[in-house]
Amino acid sequence: MHYLDKFKYCPACGSVHFDENDFKSKRCADCGFTYYFNASAATVAIIENEKGELLVCRRGCEPAKGTLDLIGGFVDPGETSEGAIAREILEETGIDINSMDLKGNAKLTYLFSGPNTYNFSNFLVHTTDAFFHILIPSSTKIEAHDDVAEVFWVKRDEVVFEDFGLDSVREGFRKWLGK
Repeated sequence: MHYLDKFKYCPACGSVHFDENDFKSKRCADCGFTYYFNASAATVAIIENEKGELLVCRRGCEPAKGTLDLIGGFVDPGETSEGAIAREILEETGIDINSMDLKGNAKLTYLFSGPNTYNFSNFLVHTTDAFFHILIPSSTKIEAHDDVAEVFWVKRDEVVFEDFGLDSVREGFRKWLGK
């Protein structure tokens, strides 16, 4: 099934004459509205401490519940990617990177982006995932919150990529580690 097949009615006027315009859009024959199905923005945090350990989490919700993941999530309307990753880190770990004393060694650094698909409520969401790196002190208090079941530090050489349930996170993590 094509991802636009789920959209049966024009979101502007409600018409049933809402037909395929091209591979990524539908156009309403009644009001002329064209809907483009664009990727949603998402963020991923590669959080590291001064020992070179990496913070990973266990997913508490579907998709891929129970598998390993990195902290991250969708960018809200009106939010920057940097703001979204700071919010996601706070929501999922309790770490407020905007107010902690990072002693000048840690700053949020954009790394790269990659395409992804994310099955949410039986709907395939296309995303562009922006990966960020941040260095935090190992003494930082970290707790699992929101949709995260568990958070813990892993040594670089102990990362098992197959334990990560989301393809884009696994491949982005692998890319960053150069493996």
